[in-house]
Amino acid sequence: MDRPYVLNPHFDLAANEKPLFGFDPAADLTAQKKRMSDKLAELMGVPEKRTSPEPVIDFVSDADPRFDEIRFRFESEPNFFVPAHMLLPKGVWKSGGKKLPTVICLQGHSTGMHISLGRAKFPGDDKTISGGDRDFCIQAVALGYAAVCMEQRGFGELDGTVGYVSRCQQPSIQAMMKGRTLIGERASDVSRLIDTLGCFDECDVEHVGLMGNSGGGTATFYTACVEPRVKVAMPSCAFCSLHDSIFSLAHCICNYIPSLYKYFEMGDLALMIAPRPLIVVCGREDMIFPLGGVKQEFATVEKIYSALGVADRCALIVGDEGHRFYAAQSWPVYAEMLAKM
Repeated sequence: MDRPYVLNPHFDLAANEKPLFGFDPAADLTAQKKRMSDKLAELMGVPEKRTSPEPVIDFVSDADPRFDEIRFRFESEPNFFVPAHMLLPKGVWKSGGKKLPTVICLQGHSTGMHISLGRAKFPGDDKTISGGDRDFCIQAVALGYAAVCMEQRGFGELDGTVGYVSRCQQPSIQAMMKGRTLIGERASDVSRLIDTLGCFDECDVEHVGLMGNSGGGTATFYTACVEPRVKVAMPSCAFCSLHDSIFSLAHCICNYIPSLYKYFEMGDLALMIAPRPLIVVCGREDMIFPLGGVKQEFATVEKIYSALGVADRCALIVGDEGHRFYAAQSWPVYAEMLAKM
């Protein structure tokens, strides 16, 4: 045959077709944002809000000298309860004092939210925690925030520790068959969590931030796009050109939103977060979210924030290692960004 044999035509399609809703600095920003928001909400299939915000308190503990801990559950969908932990600086719980800015911390693909609490429950957890600054809640409460972690669907207590690995495939496929996505469901769970945090006198829900690494960073970014109450978003090792990462490399199925790449590249979506602060954290040696793709899409982020007159509300933090969080570099920037809100 004279014709070349094409193993995978998708790369040609991606090279020859620009995203339909890509950011256009010359077009009306408000109209673009509305069109993007409507389309992304449709593609993500975010569940409707139909539940009470009242938390179910499982226990309150003052055993740790560094913080007090509240374990609770909230109803995200009818009869579906998501477990969560809140860490508060000593003396805050039921004190009637000033509400604290609150950070919601999302673990990545791991054995569960206990990683954010710095607690090893399964083989390999110690390495996961110590090898990448992944005890997010411990870090946040030490800085004076109300720190909250929640279990994400497919992880940990939400049917994710079979053989000590995350189990995203089945719930992802089931969600798609119902016109949803697992990312959309995780985003909805965060929204319901924010509703529930409003029931705690200790939490300032006007200053809620969201952060996470890897799969938690992915949930952070997309949730911030559809949930305006997230005042600061800090995705780590998740933001990157779709083409260089999710499209071209093998990832867990929970990263995928059907038809997303038809309409957007990842940087375009930042228009839905702006003018709220966006802090992109990445690793120079991250092989699954390559630095070149991160920088390419962050250039679009900078154009968006500049067009809105808030160029100082976006930041790129590049750590010197791989696929991990970089606490020492990231939290000071987070504090600066929160102060702008």
